[in-house]
Amino acid sequence: MKKKGKLLIPAILGVSLMLSGCTLTTKDEQAQSKPSAEQPAGDGSKVDIELLAMSSGEADVNIIRDQLAKNGFNVKLNLQPDYGSFKAQQDAGNYDISLSGWTTVTGNPDYAVRSLFKTGGDYSIVADKEIDDLIEKASTQTQGEYKDTYKQLEQKLVFDKAYIAPLYISVKSQAFNQEVLKKESVRLSKSRSLPWEELDFKDEGKRAKDPIILQSSMPTLTSLDPIKGNDGSINIINTNMYVRLLNLTDDDKLTAEGSLSYNFAIAEGNTDYYFILRDDINFAQIKDKLAVDTGERVGADDVIFSLLRAKDKNSVPNHRTYTLHEHIKNVELVTDPAVLDSIKQSGGSETVKSGLEKGLGAKISALVSDKKQANSKEGKYQVVKLTTTNPFPQVLNYLAHQSAGIVSKKQVESINTYDVAKFDVNKDIPYGDQNTVTEGAKYNNTLFTSGPYILSYKNDYEAIFLKNPAYMAGTKHEPKVNNIKIRFIKDADSSLSALRSGEIHLFYSVPETKFDIVKSDSKLSLQTMPSNAVSYLLFNTKNREVAKSADLRKAVLYSINQDEFLAYYKNNKFKAISTVSPIVQTGLELKADAGKAKEFLNAYKAGKK
Repeated sequence: MKKKGKLLIPAILGVSLMLSGCTLTTKDEQAQSKPSAEQPAGDGSKVDIELLAMSSGEADVNIIRDQLAKNGFNVKLNLQPDYGSFKAQQDAGNYDISLSGWTTVTGNPDYAVRSLFKTGGDYSIVADKEIDDLIEKASTQTQGEYKDTYKQLEQKLVFDKAYIAPLYISVKSQAFNQEVLKKESVRLSKSRSLPWEELDFKDEGKRAKDPIILQSSMPTLTSLDPIKGNDGSINIINTNMYVRLLNLTDDDKLTAEGSLSYNFAIAEGNTDYYFILRDDINFAQIKDKLAVDTGERVGADDVIFSLLRAKDKNSVPNHRTYTLHEHIKNVELVTDPAVLDSIKQSGGSETVKSGLEKGLGAKISALVSDKKQANSKEGKYQVVKLTTTNPFPQVLNYLAHQSAGIVSKKQVESINTYDVAKFDVNKDIPYGDQNTVTEGAKYNNTLFTSGPYILSYKNDYEAIFLKNPAYMAGTKHEPKVNNIKIRFIKDADSSLSALRSGEIHLFYSVPETKFDIVKSDSKLSLQTMPSNAVSYLLFNTKNREVAKSADLRKAVLYSINQDEFLAYYKNNKFKAISTVSPIVQTGLELKADAGKAKEFLNAYKAGKK
């Protein structure tokens, strides 16, 4: 998923905490004050350090504060009520350490590091050539080869440079009302977001009129343009509004099942990737707050447009996902079936054509350039070829990510008429702006979605999604239920109460401390599995003392005792070293060491004299 300010459940601190940073500070204002760690310690000996977090991370903040206090720190809290204000504080540099989280929603280790720690990454504040080189080296290696490279990366990232301090790996969980929802329709996947099209009522008579009610803690949506956001506010939403070339199974295997592709094939050399497209999906749009079929088929022109803009940093302002797709060199249409028959698949003797034809009702008789002419019953298909800059099989995992969702070329180009270089946030309205779907004077829903659902409208209380009437109609992938409603509920306790009272039907990401309550309620069902979600402390590497002093960062690092987190969460968390930990077991381990923490803190103090 996704970069988050403690957004692991899914926006994955006690009452006595002082809300010392709940008003935004601009960069100009911040420049007029000294960074906290440079100021004299509050009691004459302790070192001040400012911890930025969302108020929903109360338990973790309390544990971190106590651990740091024991080792010579005076912790100043900058607590924010939601992700938007948290991110604004983070972007302004108003912190020394921030409570952060990342979920590798693509199931591959490159995603766990590229956006976060590579120089120029979508969310990176790290600029370190050694780390860059290790990320690039690992990206070209096979699963059997990259373990040692990621071990070297973790050593540099955590122990040598101390850019992050790991806390724990989370369990993925959800609870639902099994008296309302059909149990077999509710999936829990290690990486993939919950697929709404499979959700169903036990009473199928409710499908047409009654909504299935989910929950989220974040009413402010980053963007409904899939390339402009990668956080807990929109990942599940955009995953269900835009179809992709590929999906992930529940255990993180790549599959064309339920995607825009009937099949895919990798050519020899691992730089060319082929996809044969379905012809039974049209874009949906909203008219008078109802979902209608636009009559426009989702085709190769939309795929090519979507993926080329996904890789182009300058295609939109505030592009948040371009590094995930920077290995894409080109995307193009294939119109000659003979070409497919002349190329062998990677690691085998079969041709790309035979790989694409597996399981099809009709073999390829023609490849068409006009998506309107595609007809799978007659063997007329569209095939798209994607070429990478170098051999990079992990590109397929990125194509299953929500940022690779297919948008309408025609619609997006008609909305995004502004000059990107001169974009004016006060005047220009980009495709996917949440204000266009929010009830009120600015409501003007221009969404065209290729997935099973489309957002009709939202307010601070709820968001209403409607079934795409032209999404794989008549197949097992056609959405079962016409309406999905997301209730915006701020905290986990209220969400659990709403689930138990029947106000919502499914609670995504139940806190581990609430598992026993769910298990004790006979009408509820709890699903859990190990996740790819990691919580960690991110150090400010730009404009604070922690940016200058590795000693100061390491003093924080060795103050962290992961055993205390595991105990608090009743061993429903696991130890971590980095965001790679759930996917690659490197054998490294962080052990709390008060002696080392004080040694590094004293070294920092000595350097300040």
